[in-house]
Amino acid sequence: MADPASLAQRAGELAGDAGELARRLDALAQQLTAVSQPAGAAAASPFVFELTVFVLAVFVGYYVVWRVTPALHSPLMSVTNAVSSVIIVGALIAAGPMGLSFAKIMGFVAVTLAAVNISGGFIVTQRMLQMFQRKK
Repeated sequence: MADPASLAQRAGELAGDAGELARRLDALAQQLTAVSQPAGAAAASPFVFELTVFVLAVFVGYYVVWRVTPALHSPLMSVTNAVSSVIIVGALIAAGPMGLSFAKIMGFVAVTLAAVNISGGFIVTQRMLQMFQRKK
């Protein structure tokens, strides 16, 4: 079993590597954007794309949640809890680097909300399963 100090050191190294990879990917994305933009074309705002994705996600989420039959509620909650646990991992990575930044604040908010979502999901799932148990 590895000692906590070496695990913490390795986690720090991996976080640094992830940060360097993110910087390289950002530079690559900027280069690809510059190459793919035709000469004289107006640059589209990334806000418009992000807003479009958000609005589509709201519509899809609304229709998915309201079209679920009661029999599928518990499995859907289990999948939602699994997705929230993945969100926590990503949020911890965002909140991990030293210093205070917008990404770190949003990572903390994501960790908090995902933790509430996971615990609430397990509570609701437990209550739903109790509804299907035979009375003694």
